[in-house]
Amino acid sequence: MSKVTMQDIADALNISRVTVWKVFNNHSGVSPALQEKILEKAKEMGYPRVSVEHPPAEEERNVSLIVSRPDSSTFWTNIIHRMAQEFARHNANLIYTYMPTVDSEAFSMPAILTGGTIHGAIVLNVNDIGLVRKVNRLELPKVFLDTVPQMDFRDLRGDLILLEGHDTLYDITKSVIEKGITDIGFIGDIHYARTNLDRYRGFCDCMRDHNLPVNEGVCLTGNIGVFSYYREICDFLDSLPKLPEAFICVSDYVAHFLQSYFSERRERIPQGILVTGYDGSREYTEVDGLITTAEVKTRLLGNRLSDQLLYRMDHPEAPYEVTYVKPPILYRDSILW
Repeated sequence: MSKVTMQDIADALNISRVTVWKVFNNHSGVSPALQEKILEKAKEMGYPRVSVEHPPAEEERNVSLIVSRPDSSTFWTNIIHRMAQEFARHNANLIYTYMPTVDSEAFSMPAILTGGTIHGAIVLNVNDIGLVRKVNRLELPKVFLDTVPQMDFRDLRGDLILLEGHDTLYDITKSVIEKGITDIGFIGDIHYARTNLDRYRGFCDCMRDHNLPVNEGVCLTGNIGVFSYYREICDFLDSLPKLPEAFICVSDYVAHFLQSYFSERRERIPQGILVTGYDGSREYTEVDGLITTAEVKTRLLGNRLSDQLLYRMDHPEAPYEVTYVKPPILYRDSILW
């Protein structure tokens, strides 16, 4: 009887020899279920090197999710849920550490972050410069998803993952201009997050590259209260004696507020108005499937964040990284009424 080889095992399971090799040499990249099948098949076929004992489990670690308002939308909860699943696969416990919305003199870092029981942290939806600076000083491996525009990348003591904004909004704005629309406004707090600022810059650059002026009078880009978005947007729109032909919105969240406003004041848009967004969230049913938007794949983003922190914890000496994730654009008609 001929000697059983890795190729024989791979052929029996209709998989690649490389996959079998990874399992026998304790390399990552093979699911636990497939590992089990490979080991059982190898034992059944009499492969001489195999043992059905699994490699030692990874050392248990605690990971902090430093987050403000994690339940403010399903966009964040979907990312968090996926991170929790991925960390569990690597024997890491994901622990919520809540941050306030704004910093104050009375606030200090929770003891869990400074007591030595946390091995790494992901910073999510923290958009106050004072809080970001306090988090940045923590002696922990860290991965930030976006950050405030006031924070220089060179000062961050951790990896930074950003949703690409400039080129994406440039292309979205270009698609609006190509419809023959030239009177275009922008709505979004560009002080809230770096990617918001990048999106506005992409809008402005596209307008200028097409020899169109950026009319700041129809752009709402200043600080918008976290809990007063709809009221402030309504006040801004009410203040405009004449609406532009289109609004480029920094997010679907903002776009759905515009939809609500126009549904109550249809007389202001007798010919309709074009609105675009960003995020591709299914949460805002009033605009879901109707407007041009950038589709952020939250499950994959959750995977990316957790993988980056696992790498950072294993390689704390590695140079910090800035990574841009570019979402695909979903082009649609975008006309409301």
